[in-house]
Amino acid sequence: MRRVALCLMAHPDDCEFLAAGTLALLAERGWEIHIASSTPGDGGSATLNPIEITRIRREENVRSAAMIGAQYHCLELRDIHVTFDADSIRRAVSLVRAIAPTLMFTHAQQDYMLDHEVTAQLARAASNGCIVPNCGNGPILSGSTIPHLYYADPVGIVDHDGKLAQCSVGINITSVYAKKMDMICAHASQRDWLKAHYGVDEYTRMLDEWSNRRGKAIGVERAEGFRQHRGYGYPTNCLLKEVLGEFTKSE
Repeated sequence: MRRVALCLMAHPDDCEFLAAGTLALLAERGWEIHIASSTPGDGGSATLNPIEITRIRREENVRSAAMIGAQYHCLELRDIHVTFDADSIRRAVSLVRAIAPTLMFTHAQQDYMLDHEVTAQLARAASNGCIVPNCGNGPILSGSTIPHLYYADPVGIVDHDGKLAQCSVGINITSVYAKKMDMICAHASQRDWLKAHYGVDEYTRMLDEWSNRRGKAIGVERAEGFRQHRGYGYPTNCLLKEVLGEFTKSE
């Protein structure tokens, strides 16, 4: 089995907010980790133009990924304009085919903004299409298969009705929480922007609140939650439980 994990989410800091603890645990166990965003974060500034903020955010993402030995990728779509169309699907399929992950993470299918929900659609399409020879660019690597696909908690850990989102597996990230915090703080441009806007360190406050809320739901200090895609054709065994055993709990 290939020990390769890919986290594909919408914006440069989403993987860190929603899955960095689990990625760090996998990295500690020798897994090859890839972090990808649909956009380079071109809309993430009130003072810099898209070219300037994109350059800064790429550097921040590379720096954050390197903290767990991961490689950063971008589909080069644009903030607020992530769409489920032929071009976007082709980009996602090409990325997944080139990486050939065994484990794949993306956003919740119901989340607070459409960039997240559409990225989840792209990830699902690519997780299946990556092994179809005529539906993507590049060779299909040896050992490629439909990966175990997991949807992360939605932002704020709440569904569209404002209720605590359900997950099929929770990961105790208490031992790697400091690493997750370091990774999110590498996105200094966004942290500083929110500080200036709210007058408090909203960036780290959100991380604390969400990880505590999921942790409380499964009886640990800090956690991340995931829901596995078990539809037809996808693996149904929980690979996260098999790999991270003692760190996993079900709600």
